[in-house]
Amino acid sequence: MRVIHLDGSVEAVWELDAALHSMLAGGEAVAPVGPGQPIPPRDPGPEAAVLGTSGSTGQPKWVQLGSAALSSAAAATHARLGGAGRWLLALPTHHVAGLAVLVRAVLAGIAPVVFNLRGGFDPVAFGTLAQRLAKQAERCYTALVPTQLARLLDTDPHPLARFDAVLLGGAAAPEKLLRRARRAGVHVVSTYGMTETAGGCVYDGWPLDGVQVRVNGTEAEAGSVELAGPMLATGYLDAPQQTAVAFRDGWFRTSDLGRLDGQGRLQVLGRADDMIVTGGLNVAPAEVEAVLSGLPGVAAACVVGLPDPDWGQRITAVVIPTDPGRPPDPGALRVAARRLLTGAQVPKEIVLFDALPLRGVGKPDRSAVRTMLAALNPRDS
Repeated sequence: MRVIHLDGSVEAVWELDAALHSMLAGGEAVAPVGPGQPIPPRDPGPEAAVLGTSGSTGQPKWVQLGSAALSSAAAATHARLGGAGRWLLALPTHHVAGLAVLVRAVLAGIAPVVFNLRGGFDPVAFGTLAQRLAKQAERCYTALVPTQLARLLDTDPHPLARFDAVLLGGAAAPEKLLRRARRAGVHVVSTYGMTETAGGCVYDGWPLDGVQVRVNGTEAEAGSVELAGPMLATGYLDAPQQTAVAFRDGWFRTSDLGRLDGQGRLQVLGRADDMIVTGGLNVAPAEVEAVLSGLPGVAAACVVGLPDPDWGQRITAVVIPTDPGRPPDPGALRVAARRLLTGAQVPKEIVLFDALPLRGVGKPDRSAVRTMLAALNPRDS
């Protein structure tokens, strides 16, 4: 197994690129490892990539992705987007979203343009690379997380409009951000997937070719999202019991809740263990966040449940102002939210933060948000 230590530099990405070329052609396994990340416990054998999960569902796991799964995911993406093109890689490649970009480039035989992430994400530098790429390639693509998209729109949206598609994943994107991007002429495609599915496998709610989606085996009610298809991982390295449960009968049981509309389009409501039970009713944080993020003066929102002696859990929202110098009034936000939400969904409290704590490639860290809120009010700890 070839372990590639990734530090955000272009040189490390090219080392991984060479290792992927070999692995996808039948060579030894590849293990992309990020800063501070442990090395996988053993070699899974040839034609596989081993990626660590973020640990958002508990203890981090090592996911074994076969070359066939990675290839299937890449081919399905290019088929949905209208053909292979040149990619601008601006995501860390020890996460599946970044690795998937590199795999698509390898299989298309078109070398990607690699953004140097060692010093962090610079929207001006990204724009320069994007303009250069648009002059070189007939079709060009990139993949981003919502925080990157927001920074690019704030800086200069024109380079983004040059891409044939901008895949957006890693975390749920506020509808306001998506509308803003589309008004700027950016072809944004919202993706849903995870390490166990070789990255995004549902685009704008529609499964890629070969991907099957079900919600608790039905198409009627909200429930646990389950996925099947050739893009599924082999399983978890050295965790046969977890593999047997999660990948039973050829279907991967995600930790997400969702619903399918009458046409089979998937709406993801968030993680099952993020569900808030307040006054005996279940509330999906994602639905509340979508409403709050659409209100004037709100750039982003994160909703959590805090212990409450009367309600069981008290819905509390953290809001990031669009303009920190002129933040919205929390009371006014509650009044506005009450018009758009059911009674149980309305936050009992709205707190203004400067920024949300993030994990992985840009997902809100709800545990950290709860800790920060508890520090403001010790009775919630």
